[in-house]
Amino acid sequence: LNAVVVQIRPCTDAFYPSQYEPWSAWLTGKQGQPPSPYYDPLEFMITEAHKRNMVFHAWINPYRAEFNINEPAVSSTHITRLHPEWFITYGDKRYFDPGNKEAQQYVTNVVTDVVNRYNIDAIHFDDYFYPYRIEGKEFPDNLSYKKFGNGMKRDDWRRSNTNAIIEMLHNAIKKANSNCLFGISPFGVWRNADSDPVNGSNTNGSSSNYDDLYADILLWLKNDWIDYVAPQLYWEIGHRRAPYEVLLNWWSE
Repeated sequence: LNAVVVQIRPCTDAFYPSQYEPWSAWLTGKQGQPPSPYYDPLEFMITEAHKRNMVFHAWINPYRAEFNINEPAVSSTHITRLHPEWFITYGDKRYFDPGNKEAQQYVTNVVTDVVNRYNIDAIHFDDYFYPYRIEGKEFPDNLSYKKFGNGMKRDDWRRSNTNAIIEMLHNAIKKANSNCLFGISPFGVWRNADSDPVNGSNTNGSSSNYDDLYADILLWLKNDWIDYVAPQLYWEIGHRRAPYEVLLNWWSE
């Protein structure tokens, strides 16, 4: 075992003392409530990992703001209370609007703060950029599309928003600590072959990063905006839509 990858910001909250976001309810039972007796979980985890010659990757969810809007209300200092105009409700969750430039800058500030204050070895993101589609419901980003779309097709505009924050984060992380890696765990299918016969994987009917989550992983790799990918290959060998062995080979190549 040579690395630990630990979630430190699951839902615009923190497993460490933050000037931007409240303590996580998953840590203390109530959002905004510090640990008692007090300690810094992130500092503890980094120290213990490094003692054992393991690297520490701080896993952050970039855009999820409320895991379930029907559950107990967020704390008064939560960013959804301070800047409600930055957020979109989709299904039972609340997300940052990826097309909002102020929201992009805020997330970048949160990440930069972590890199500046802690001796982490990497920032790690999962695959939550634009959320997974809910059947029959369009992601309600009309306001920001009208404001910032500049005549682009909506799908291209959405991808440009995700590209913009990945490039911004890359630059901010490397400026704060040139040795800190930036990695992503994308959804296991970049594109299906029926959408992209040249570069797509031999999969069919699956959601995809490019077409559904608006995440152009290959562009980020080509531009060196990310240092590694750890794709989420959760399907079994021989799966009818997304076989493990097909996708393992595709990502490897």
